[in-house]
Amino acid sequence: MVQRTSGSGVEDLKSQLNIVDVIGRVVPLKRAGSNYKGVCPFHNEKTPSFVVSDQKQIYTCFGCGASGDVIGFTMKYYNLDFMEACEKLGRENGIEVNFAKSDNNKDKARLYEINREAARFFYKALTEKANPGYTYMKKRGMEDAILKKFGIGYADREWDSLYKHLKSKGYEDKDLIDLGLASRGKDGKIYDKFRHRVIFPIINTSGKVIGFGGRRIDDNDNPKYLNSPENAIFQKKNNLYALNTTKQEIGREGNAILVEGYMDVISLYQHGVKNVAASLGTALTENQARLLKRYTGNVILCYDADNAGINAALRGVDILVPQGLKVKVFHVTDGKDPDEYAKTHGKEGFMKLAKDASPAVQYKLDSAMKGLDVSKDDEKLEYIRKAADILRRLSPVEMDIYVRSLAENLKVSERAILAEIESESNKPPEPVRRQTDESTDLKLSPLEGNVISAILTNPDLTEQLFEDPGVMESPFAKKIENLFFELFGSKGEFDIGDLNDRLDPEESQALTRELNGIILAGKEEDILRESIDKWKLSNLRKREKDIVNKMDLADESDMGQEMLESLTRELMNIQKEIKKYGGKE
Repeated sequence: MVQRTSGSGVEDLKSQLNIVDVIGRVVPLKRAGSNYKGVCPFHNEKTPSFVVSDQKQIYTCFGCGASGDVIGFTMKYYNLDFMEACEKLGRENGIEVNFAKSDNNKDKARLYEINREAARFFYKALTEKANPGYTYMKKRGMEDAILKKFGIGYADREWDSLYKHLKSKGYEDKDLIDLGLASRGKDGKIYDKFRHRVIFPIINTSGKVIGFGGRRIDDNDNPKYLNSPENAIFQKKNNLYALNTTKQEIGREGNAILVEGYMDVISLYQHGVKNVAASLGTALTENQARLLKRYTGNVILCYDADNAGINAALRGVDILVPQGLKVKVFHVTDGKDPDEYAKTHGKEGFMKLAKDASPAVQYKLDSAMKGLDVSKDDEKLEYIRKAADILRRLSPVEMDIYVRSLAENLKVSERAILAEIESESNKPPEPVRRQTDESTDLKLSPLEGNVISAILTNPDLTEQLFEDPGVMESPFAKKIENLFFELFGSKGEFDIGDLNDRLDPEESQALTRELNGIILAGKEEDILRESIDKWKLSNLRKREKDIVNKMDLADESDMGQEMLESLTRELMNIQKEIKKYGGKE
């Protein structure tokens, strides 16, 4: 039976859940006195140090320090944001969570629903009767369990089978066309966009179907891959294929292996390499790098060994490293792609290559040497100049390590290489900087950082910021605040990707730097309220000090009893307010 919550729904949701039951579904728990104990799911341990309190409705790990309530656990375990965790708990426990939905959210919910229905249609077409899509996937060695795991489907040869099915469900032509499931021909008729293709549903980390990739079955069908167009719920730059399925394995393994294609992902997964994901037919983006960083700090790139794959890896390094990710790179041998290599050599062979992957800097140095014969002085000099351009971007310690190695391998003195690195003629041009010093212009106070993190996690909290806009005091914070108001007013929901789209590159980097390390643990609303209260308390303290100073001045200059009485009354009122916000009179 569906139960209903009221208000924001959060406290009612928590009151209807038992944290022991929720955690017990994924972590085996044994009673230990008045509590329950188990092996922590967030770090590797043999002796249980993970404690769940039935009485207090919280969990704590005395090994890694993880702690929180039932919503916080769901966020951390499934790598969800606050709203997603609440919705998941409500959905799985028959509780209706009454978060206010904007019209924009309702529109998106309808589009998600259409895509989900299309995914079901494609999957049934693949699995319920003989078809070329199923035959093709079996020839590629894919097992039924993997087809089901990733929801692989088939779009038949007919011109309008999906269109007719979705129309029978009452969906409108405009939505089907906007989602890229259908197209309108020159004759005005509407037909299916995907025909005679294997279909790969693209699912975001919240479990919603946001788009599709269709691979041709016959070589004479072009293009090889046909993907959904970007629309209200699908932006390639913000998502990675299969991350919804593999994010927990990525967290457990401590790294993510990024490959190029859908087939690479599912083939590796079938052979036991499950900490894997793929970009969606485009070069890696900063938003994808930030998405990955939610699950791991380490990325291993494994692209094809051809020139395109090498160039893609080099671009990927330049995108991932500035986001604070540690990156390694390798290419499969024998000229094969990851899919073929996994079939031939299995998990053990593939993971050996991954273990021996080159650190990003070494990979760039090795790539710079391709096509050059360093036994020849002129080509050695050319390589050293290329290497210098790579090395000057490193920290002093990193630079020292690589300079020593390079000097030894090239039989050149370290002093000569350092001189090349420091040469003005080879230094990249200095970036154009703002007139205001970045140290002050693009800084956030700890309080501002908490407010911004809370709202990015739960955009509905923007409404609370309407009431106290002065809490954002620095120029950078004020700009972000104005963007919050703009995004909330126009979209209703947003994330850091939407925000970064409206910031300059250096502002985007500064924001990532300023928010790094802020952990909310599912307490966004509490932290926002506490931050606003601290701001109010700080302002009251300043006003209190000003009044005391004025009163002292009034005494010294004999400014009159009436002014003293007025200041005294104001001071008493302020001190009451200070006590209200947690200060002492």
